[in-house]
Formats: sequence, structure tokens, C-alpha cells
Amino acid sequence: MAQHSHEFVETYDDLIGFGLDRTTDENTLIVYLQKFSDDALVQKLVPRMTDDELEALFHLMNRMMRKYLSDSEYHRLFLKEASH
Repeated sequence: MAQHSHEFVETYDDLIGFGLDRTTDENTLIVYLQKFSDDALVQKLVPRMTDDELEALFHLMNRMMRKYLSDSEYHRLFLKEASH
């Protein structure tokens, strides 16, 4: 069984846009992140990124996780470790 899921993008059928209200912004970001991480897209996009862009995106994602996830949430939700 797969450990990762992208169900939201498959079922969300409301407005996609940014700047209207917080709920729409959050839902739009979830859709974008799930679409962005699609295997076919990242396999085309990542090799085209500069070293600086790769580093910046990597550090941004890590900063967000360190800021908003506890250690146990990081291990359980990102690393998919069952013991946390």
C-alpha cells in the first residue's frame, strides 16, 4: 500500500484562485502543491532548475516543516515513520 496520498486534488471541485479569502487560498495552495509534486511534472521540472533554485526550494520546505510541525508530526507525517 502506498504511503503517500494526493486525494484532495482528485476530489476538490471548488474555486482555484488566490487572494479571495483564506479558505480558498488554503485550498488552492493544497491543489497546487499536490499537482506540483506529481511524478511526471517534477521529473521534467527539477532537472531544469538551477542549483540555487533547488537549494532555495529545499530550504523553504524545511523551514516550513520546522516552523509548523512538531518533531513527532515531522516523523509521522513527512517521514512516514509508524513509531511516531
